[in-house]
Amino acid sequence: MNLAIGVGRRKTSVARVYLRNGKGNVRINGKDIKEYFPVQEHVAQLLQPLQVADALEKYDLVITVRGGGVSGQAGACRHGLARALVLHDQSNHSTMKTNGFLTRDSRMVERKKYGQRGARRRFQFSKR
Repeated sequence: MNLAIGVGRRKTSVARVYLRNGKGNVRINGKDIKEYFPVQEHVAQLLQPLQVADALEKYDLVITVRGGGVSGQAGACRHGLARALVLHDQSNHSTMKTNGFLTRDSRMVERKKYGQRGARRRFQFSKR
């Protein structure tokens, strides 16, 4: 049974985090957290809201994440987890807000414009 659901976003990644009572198991797209995020930095980033709330061994997480790259997905999972924790227990709101976990990182890749080589890069100008 789900206690709370949080949707997190970063860059082009979207993560749905289902918070359940449990012992600290984390499943991402059907895989274990260590298998899905082999880099320890991404695992630590995802679990930051649980560490701040002192709830590492308290909840199980089932996460579905789509789009973007590994770093964006880890950030989206963290954002969704923080939102789910606040939805479950409103007393977590101030700690999550002060640590910046509830702020959506809206930085995205700027689109390429027509008549240019990239988003801002121009074609080389030739006078003659």
